[in-house]
Amino acid sequence: MDPSSLDDYRAHGGYTALRRAFTLGPADVIREVTDAGLVGRGGAAFPTGRKWQATASQPDHPHYLVCNADESEPGTFKDRVLMEGDPYALVEAMTIAAYAVGAHHGYLYLRGEYPRALRTLEHAIAQARARGLLGENILGHGFAFDIEIRRGAGAYICGEETALFNSIEGYRGEPRSKPPFPVEKGLFGKPTAANNVETLVNVLPVLTMGAAAYAAIGTPKSTGPKLFCVSGAVARPGLYELPFGATLGELLDLAGLPDNLRAILLGGAAGGFVRPDELDIPLTFEGTREAGTTLGSGVVLAVDDSVPLPRLLLRVAEFFRDESCGQCVPCRVGTVRQEEALHRIADRTGAAAADDIALLRDIGQAMRDASICGLGQTAWNAVESAIDRLGAYE
Repeated sequence: MDPSSLDDYRAHGGYTALRRAFTLGPADVIREVTDAGLVGRGGAAFPTGRKWQATASQPDHPHYLVCNADESEPGTFKDRVLMEGDPYALVEAMTIAAYAVGAHHGYLYLRGEYPRALRTLEHAIAQARARGLLGENILGHGFAFDIEIRRGAGAYICGEETALFNSIEGYRGEPRSKPPFPVEKGLFGKPTAANNVETLVNVLPVLTMGAAAYAAIGTPKSTGPKLFCVSGAVARPGLYELPFGATLGELLDLAGLPDNLRAILLGGAAGGFVRPDELDIPLTFEGTREAGTTLGSGVVLAVDDSVPLPRLLLRVAEFFRDESCGQCVPCRVGTVRQEEALHRIADRTGAAAADDIALLRDIGQAMRDASICGLGQTAWNAVESAIDRLGAYE
């Protein structure tokens, strides 16, 4: 499909879902999304229908819709592919979400390092506006909605939804304390539904297929298809779409598994490592949780034995030190102390590294327990899993 052509998009079934949404009405759209079991694809896996219902039921107005396209997790590129290859799907999905939650203005917060996605989306929004698919009276149904693009400036922390709100409002990108939650007081202090790109575009098949047919894909607790960003030591790195429930081994077989596989990092820098003998882990939120790891946003990074693991962990720690916003002490100090300890033991193993590993555990637990947001809470995950599952410093 030509991503620049609205006519081509409509010829492939575009805007069928929006027409069905207008037929159903906002309450039934939310019910359909809830019955489909759609959950957030950004890593938190929060039920989308519950978030929309909570936003729609707030008496305070106006309501806002925010699309989180600040895809900054290392190893993630699924939203980029969606925006560059199918921008009208995102515009349509945002319109449906806004209709469901009662929002008339939507913000698309786009990662600043995605210039091609910016051009593609700007063109798509302009075309939709010119053809009556955005604006005052969409498809003649009396519903008004428009989309404004805001660009990020390279801050990983702005992928956290409340830091993203602060950035849109012109403040420093720092997370807010919760509660109140965004569905009550979000952007500009008003009820806000925030979803990432992949979550939103999944609303389209929910409405075109119906909730029951969508829920039949995947597993009872993780329904539908999922995009996986496979990179590292594989023959065919790229984006793969599989139903939830496929195993890690099945995914890596598609990508071309190396003979000398050392480890697999699931979930990006904030995720965890698994061993080559754990390829039967089902790629679902509940399956990875039971296996003691995380699915995150769908990052699958294969690491072979040519990669020195301590140096990789040090790079992860450097990333979190750089990206900590510095607002809370556990993360601001903890990410620095974690990096310092990993520097000290980069070339040491066994008893020589024992004291620093004990220190790392204390730092990691403090960050996990006391940090304001997910950055500090997950900054120790990859290091912990490498020590405990892979024996990185033995």
